[in-house]
Amino acid sequence: MARTQAADYDKKREAITDQAAKLFARDGFAGASVSELAALCRVSKSLIYHYYPSKETILFDVMSAHIEDLLDITLLAANKSLTPEEELRTVTRTLLRHYVGAADKQKVLLYELAALSNKQREDIVFKQRKIIALVEAILARSKPSLKRDRARLRAKVMLFFGMLNWTHTWFKPRGAISRDELAEMAADTILKSL
Repeated sequence: MARTQAADYDKKREAITDQAAKLFARDGFAGASVSELAALCRVSKSLIYHYYPSKETILFDVMSAHIEDLLDITLLAANKSLTPEEELRTVTRTLLRHYVGAADKQKVLLYELAALSNKQREDIVFKQRKIIALVEAILARSKPSLKRDRARLRAKVMLFFGMLNWTHTWFKPRGAISRDELAEMAADTILKSL
């Protein structure tokens, strides 16, 4: 007879991935162990294996959930009824608001992609490219001549994400500059470069 799933199964998996994100961000995927994760979660190692067959599956879940959240919020923030400049500002604010609350997951996404299997990596990269394409389309609408200069358009998009993606390393949410002010600065920097 098959074992039934607990009512809080998804909640427990989420708690495990949240703690795993902290652990992987702190120690790196290779430097972290399932035993350490179990200790952080205050559960047994066997309970971790009840929810996940391997440390690699946990890593994929951390990264997959984060990139799906980023894709979802970016798609929701994008609004072609706005001017491209307003749309870029909205997307930038939305991404930074999310990054600040998900610094560990963002760090894992940036540093641990190579630890995934090829298939898992392809899934994450596919979603990353969708986000990149969305911002690329906004910038192309803002300056249509960029459509003919794909290399310059791509460079501007990657510079945009370079500004946002690394804020987890230095930005202080309770500092003198708010997330939204920082988002405005990032959007201004790209828009002025067009």
